[in-house]
Amino acid sequence: MSTRATPASLSAAPRDEFVRVLGGIFEHTPWIAERAYAARPFASVDDLHRAMLAALASAPREAKLALICAHPELAGKEAAAGTMTPDSVGEQAAAGLDRCTPDELARLRAGNRAYREKFGFPFVMAVSGKSRQEILAALASRVGGTRDAEFARCIDEIGKIARLRLDALYASPQPVEI
Repeated sequence: MSTRATPASLSAAPRDEFVRVLGGIFEHTPWIAERAYAARPFASVDDLHRAMLAALASAPREAKLALICAHPELAGKEAAAGTMTPDSVGEQAAAGLDRCTPDELARLRAGNRAYREKFGFPFVMAVSGKSRQEILAALASRVGGTRDAEFARCIDEIGKIARLRLDALYASPQPVEI
């Protein structure tokens, strides 16, 4: 049955449908939706987001690292190869990362490389509402941080990305097969 996604419709959905609809909210990480399912029913998007964040918070560090590593670099190799998820494509395009000048692209790629070499995972930032200049400044600033601080920051940014994706899902006039 096709219906507009609402907290009530998702709360009433069977587990496999719930995970199918919400499994991509956290990049390539359906286990978060699987674990959040147990917290049903959800009265609001806030309730669902909190349950998903709680599932993430209770995960071991290795699972969190895998989640961070599932994110594409900003304007990176995945963008060039066309292998990003539709959500990531839209988010990066909305921030103008698909329209970088050659200098901006070179700076982003150099920053991505330096960040990954230092921390062992990609730079993750919720880019919605940010300009290319703000993103470049954040990357330059954050590469000076510590691994533990950046790990925590990436998880925080991923939570913001997930909330934006949930808001987009609930705001969509397109029905969802549930």
